[in-house]
Amino acid sequence: MNRDQLITRLPYDEPFLFADHIEEVSEEHIVGSYTFPEDSYFYKGHFVNHPVTPGVILTECMAQIGLVCLGIYLLAEKGHDLQSNAKVAMTENHVLFKKPVYPGEKVTVHSQKQYFRMHKLKCKVKMLNSAGEEVCSGVLSGILIPDDGN
Repeated sequence: MNRDQLITRLPYDEPFLFADHIEEVSEEHIVGSYTFPEDSYFYKGHFVNHPVTPGVILTECMAQIGLVCLGIYLLAEKGHDLQSNAKVAMTENHVLFKKPVYPGEKVTVHSQKQYFRMHKLKCKVKMLNSAGEEVCSGVLSGILIPDDGN
């Protein structure tokens, strides 16, 4: 599976897809990016006259790239596919926010696997802005259950 195929296998679509490109992926880490479109629906009421990307959306972006894409890669290595009937659930997150992300801004997500056991994936994840500054970071965990036909 190539890097960009990971994004096509995500169980999300517009307007809730927050991954544009995967730059690197291995069994231990993933790096991907996303540019927040200036006309995204969530900017319309989030800080009137000074739109900022909501923290929950930043967390979702980190989860889609740093947890789900990495999980899809790890499961594919074992012969499983999440595309047909994905069962994905976040189990925990702890995220610290340091800088705002504005409309039109590109971010890069770096995720390092802590462990992957019994389909539970736990990663240390950070998001950088285009200047290389850390926007937010934390630990995300989720369950990635392959479709077994049941």
